Amino acid sequence: MSPSTPDVTTPRSGACRCGRIRFTVSGPPDHPHTCSCDDCQRLSGAPMMTWVSFPLDGLAWSGGGEPSWHYTWPDSRRGFCPGCGSQICALDDGATHIAVTLSSLGNPPDLVPVDQSFRENAVPWLPRIPDTRDPDRG
Repeated sequence: MSPSTPDVTTPRSGACRCGRIRFTVSGPPDHPHTCSCDDCQRLSGAPMMTWVSFPLDGLAWSGGGEPSWHYTWPDSRRGFCPGCGSQICALDDGATHIAVTLSSLGNPPDLVPVDQSFRENAVPWLPRIPDTRDPDRG
């Protein structure tokens, strides 16, 4: 399978760093990307975070239950492990998809970022992620 054609039939499992919060997502992955917004930079302690979305109805929490939630935008909250502090996911109010960090999925090689959000906030010493999305998908 090539990086541009991720397998949408196989559920994927992920976890926080300590393993307390575990989850499985199924369904087609959507918009793997990096984000250089102020929140991602501050929450991760890094120049960017990497994200991919999955259908919310394909999400199942296991292990220690759901993450703790913190609103970082008026209508968007971040999920993190209350034990180790790992950022796991982001969920907008009323959304049908949940964004999970690629690192919580173990950085699967078939999910390659296709865009960079908040490119204007990116650190100048790293190359920008080019927008390689399919123009027919929007």
